[in-house]
Amino acid sequence: QVQLVASGGGLVQAGDSLRLSCAASGLTFSNYAVGWFRRAPGKEREFVASMWWNGGNPDYTDSVKGRFTISRDNAKNTVYLQMNSLKSEDTAVYFCAAGPTGPTGYNWLHWGQGTQVTVSS
Repeated sequence: QVQLVASGGGLVQAGDSLRLSCAASGLTFSNYAVGWFRRAPGKEREFVASMWWNGGNPDYTDSVKGRFTISRDNAKNTVYLQMNSLKSEDTAVYFCAAGPTGPTGYNWLHWGQGTQVTVSS
């Protein structure tokens, strides 16, 4: 079955960096768009970043632009989220997702289990 396994979270201080990874199996990874989402305590899940199957069209929520970078390695079936200059408001559980791109946008079919990122100020 399809599995997305996210890793790389942890406890860091404000201004530090982390790189999240999400390893996919059970699907033809290179056919799918990938994305990262997060859910902060007491808040709903929100979009963080996404990119096309071929690495094109990287997109970010405004609050992380210039600090976070999404990338992928289709040979390794892995998507990454490089997070720099972390802020306390980045504290959340981060989820990776994969899905096809259709005429109305992304269809996030598959989700990882989440990895906790905690940023202390």
